Amino acid sequence: MHQSKLGERLVDQFVYTNSANRKISNDCSGPNWIHGLKENPILDLGKELGDALMDVPEITPSVYDQAGNLLSPKEGRECSDLMWAVIEEAFTYSDQDAGSIPQNQSLLDFFKLKLKEKNIPDAVANRVLELCQSWGDYIGGDIDRQSLKYLWLEETIDGGTSLPSTYFSTLRLTGSPDLQLSTKVTSVSSSAFGGDASESESITVVTSHNRVSSFEEVVMTAPLGWLKRNNNTFQPALPARIQTAIKNLSYGALEKVYLTFPSAFWLSHHDHENPQPFFNQWLAPEYTTHHWAVECAFLSSLPAPHSHPTLLLYMHGPLARHITTLTSKLDSSSSSYLTTLTDFFKPYYSLLPNYDATSPSCSPSHALATDWQNDEFAGWGSYSNFQISDPEIDGKVELEKDIEALRKGAPERRLWFAGEHTAPFVALGTVTGAWWSGEGVAKRILNAYGLDATEEVGDGEAEEGMVPAGVDKGKVAVKRGGTGLGA
Repeated sequence: MHQSKLGERLVDQFVYTNSANRKISNDCSGPNWIHGLKENPILDLGKELGDALMDVPEITPSVYDQAGNLLSPKEGRECSDLMWAVIEEAFTYSDQDAGSIPQNQSLLDFFKLKLKEKNIPDAVANRVLELCQSWGDYIGGDIDRQSLKYLWLEETIDGGTSLPSTYFSTLRLTGSPDLQLSTKVTSVSSSAFGGDASESESITVVTSHNRVSSFEEVVMTAPLGWLKRNNNTFQPALPARIQTAIKNLSYGALEKVYLTFPSAFWLSHHDHENPQPFFNQWLAPEYTTHHWAVECAFLSSLPAPHSHPTLLLYMHGPLARHITTLTSKLDSSSSSYLTTLTDFFKPYYSLLPNYDATSPSCSPSHALATDWQNDEFAGWGSYSNFQISDPEIDGKVELEKDIEALRKGAPERRLWFAGEHTAPFVALGTVTGAWWSGEGVAKRILNAYGLDATEEVGDGEAEEGMVPAGVDKGKVAVKRGGTGLGA
């Protein structure tokens, strides 16, 4: 197993090699998506590097009910359309009336209310409530923790595209001679003018290799999850407003498992009139002991030469924690690792068309599981999300202002923050947003030195309708795009 890692979750891992030691896949266990099809620097970079890009076909996912029965295309479409209709209503409500929504009301609460209002038959409503658990695979957390008030922060750039060749080429651009990999920052300290810690004349960074470097400005791109656990890294302590922002914002934990088979045994079931779905969902199963719903993407549906017989399974919450517990102490190249993952997911994939327990083609030959929530340098998770809070415990929480506080940073201490958690609202939690956040900080630093740096996409003046009506807001630096989901 080969692994090279940069920054937060941009990492390339080979799924497997064949007998000739030729790399079959370089699937990225981090981001798989590019969000936004216009004026997107990441999309432009992918095209420039010749990366394979594809739009995921709008085919209704195949869905297995709790008893393990495959729903008919009509039933699956009915439930899927209803689920997304309710989600669209929730976005509109959050966008228009966020100021009046209680901070402890969840997206699941909204689902239950709307399904009742629509007089949906109990059998269909229950199925939709099961199906909507898959929202957790977008945010890296459970739907009953998704804030309805701040659902509008999950709305992203219009359109989205899959990156089947992954960010492999992008990683190869990071060959700066002064790039220090495998180096942990242990201290970030600001020296003060005349003993006044509120204004710094320089900032010093100490690494785990005892390298001490002083800079005029420092941009911290550490993940939000890392910031939550490492306030003592900063000397003096971060300003109270930034500490509050870090505390209030949530950090998700999306995990993935790749199961590669000798061949895509599930394919022959489909023809041109019934094309292969790109996604498949198993609702919370009654036929297993754990009852966890699972969603997967068929990587056999990717365009050549990136198509291969692999199921990419998404998971979050208790299921993700369980899988990482099972595999964290196992060598990923060992037979016990493969057996552990095979045994756990067999009740799911054995329901796919053409499965034959006696056929070697129907048993995984390779497996790979991510473990972001136990990875310090990924911030013990994946990317930011926006959860409910208890006003009696947490007080009044204003997540949009928390994001703005992080985005502003502490320029008086020459300390700035960048990353997906400081991105424009329209691109939070995305690679594009992380890029734009870095551009925004660079421009603000140039402006601080009296150099002209026009602020463009992702960091300009607020436009009409940028922030939901009813939200008490100040100056917001965003450019609205639309909706595109995935990570």
